Amino acid sequence: MSYKNLLVDKKDGYVVVTVNRPKVMNALNKETVAEILRCFEELGADGEVKAVIVTGGGEKSFVAGADIGELNAADRDGGLEITRNGQAAFGKIEDLPKPVIAAVNGYALGGGCELAMACDIRIASERAKFGQPEVTLGLIPGYGGTQRLSRLVGKGKAKELILTGEMIDAHEALRIGLVERVVPQEKLMSEAEALATKLVGLGPIALKLAKNSIDAGFNIPMDEALRVESERFGEVCATEDKNEGTKAFLEKRKPEFKGM
Repeated sequence: MSYKNLLVDKKDGYVVVTVNRPKVMNALNKETVAEILRCFEELGADGEVKAVIVTGGGEKSFVAGADIGELNAADRDGGLEITRNGQAAFGKIEDLPKPVIAAVNGYALGGGCELAMACDIRIASERAKFGQPEVTLGLIPGYGGTQRLSRLVGKGKAKELILTGEMIDAHEALRIGLVERVVPQEKLMSEAEALATKLVGLGPIALKLAKNSIDAGFNIPMDEALRVESERFGEVCATEDKNEGTKAFLEKRKPEFKGM
């Protein structure tokens, strides 16, 4: 995998994807968004990859937003193209059949906050800042922010953040449920990599079906959601990994999952 604006570092069972445009605070231009889409398409097809970490290059920013120059030049059709491309890329992250961890090392504003929200688990450094400041530019979030933020923190808090454009720190993000953990800056990547390593050791089919069950059932009536869970439970019970995991438990040993 070769990219201009991304660094892709393959580790033991997981990959670290770094948005690497530190001179512009890792802003998401069209080229970078297209690379994110292609990258996650390739990661989805790579059987050696069991988990992914997303972070930002440099010390200041995770992703500080979209490319304002591109937005300034956009008319209605251009705006539709920008939002649809961004939604497609972040949808690919959200739908990846593997866990994705956001390691938020600095400013996560606009498209950066939307990128973090497309991931499954968000770990923030104490220096991280979050916000959807689009209204201060006469815009609205367009990469999923108006939808994912309300699902994570509730409708009222999402409206407050989006309609005011205000920025919050990592501890407030933790309090409202926007992130799952806050750690010192120097421990951010070690924390994210420890979590990725833990996930790599678990059954990949179980992780895939558990993630799918949560996402598929989140916004449908409970009876329908429970049917989704039952179907996924049935699927996982038909796997060799289930047999291995339960057998290993009974034999008091560590399971050896094969993704089958």
